[in-house]
Amino acid sequence: MTFRNVKARGAAIAMAVAWLFSAPVSGADTVADVIDAVQPRMVKIYGAGGFRGLEAYQSGFLVSAEGHILTVWSYVLDTEFITVHLDDGRKFDAKTLGYDPRLELAVLKIDGADLPHFDLAQAKEAEAGTRILAFSNLFGVATRNEPASVQHGVISVMTRLEARRGAYETPYNGPVYVLDAITNNPGAAGGALVNRKGELLGMLGKELRNSLNNTWLDYAIPIGQVHPTVTEIMEGKFISRPDEGQDSRPKADNPLSVKLLGIVLVPDVLERTPPFVDDVRPGSPAAAAGLKPDDLILFINDDRLIQSCKALREELGYIEREEQVKLTVIRGQELMEFVLKAN
Repeated sequence: MTFRNVKARGAAIAMAVAWLFSAPVSGADTVADVIDAVQPRMVKIYGAGGFRGLEAYQSGFLVSAEGHILTVWSYVLDTEFITVHLDDGRKFDAKTLGYDPRLELAVLKIDGADLPHFDLAQAKEAEAGTRILAFSNLFGVATRNEPASVQHGVISVMTRLEARRGAYETPYNGPVYVLDAITNNPGAAGGALVNRKGELLGMLGKELRNSLNNTWLDYAIPIGQVHPTVTEIMEGKFISRPDEGQDSRPKADNPLSVKLLGIVLVPDVLERTPPFVDDVRPGSPAAAAGLKPDDLILFINDDRLIQSCKALREELGYIEREEQVKLTVIRGQELMEFVLKAN
């Protein structure tokens, strides 16, 4: 274990112990009771990473008895092989049920039943001064059945997010809880923020810097901001299109294509090869609009989520050649929109 991990473990334990012995008791529940109640709802997520020093893990929490998990949308989920460890040590393969890059959230699904979970409909709102507990797998301290790290603090303020990652602004700029707790750590993103009663307040955000003063941000996205989208994903309503063979839309008589738009995709070697732009033809609609190599196409016309090169080609097949099309892409960590029309 590295010094950083040892330091993180010690800090997490020290903060939890200090909170346990100093916090006043509210009703019949002590802070220890709250921690015991929340821990079984937390999960550790393992996926892509390992290159360029990127961590291959993050945090999440259960939001249904059937195994739906809310977490952040990140590169960790950019793989077909996502593993989830529950608090009791059980290990599951997980699939990404859906994600919304604008809210930077994702919903995973494992095959479970009667699992302890948070009911998003019962989530609470909070205000400045609310004392909180933040649960996460920061620094990868927990692995199998080890408990998630617990940090305590208060909500300093509720404000709109003005932040960046590297040189790019974050896509989400909605309300956030700014925390007086050091939650901006590797692996903490996707963790749960609760109040002194153990009631869910928010989801811990990614590692970001304040775009105004370049300081690291400790923040959480209120559940009220993500609840509608999470519900749509869980109910199968927030999808790119119906399953193959079930789309009721008519095919276009003279459809668009990536060739007509001047987009060259990366080689489609897998069933779900992500729709990265490999090249842009000079003088093409894509070049005129400003698309560039390495752009990742996420949406067509706002409401069609594109998860593969194959899905992009199929989706264009529903659009007539003379129609314009809006593509939402991610470039680096910036979300961008382009309107294209075939020549």
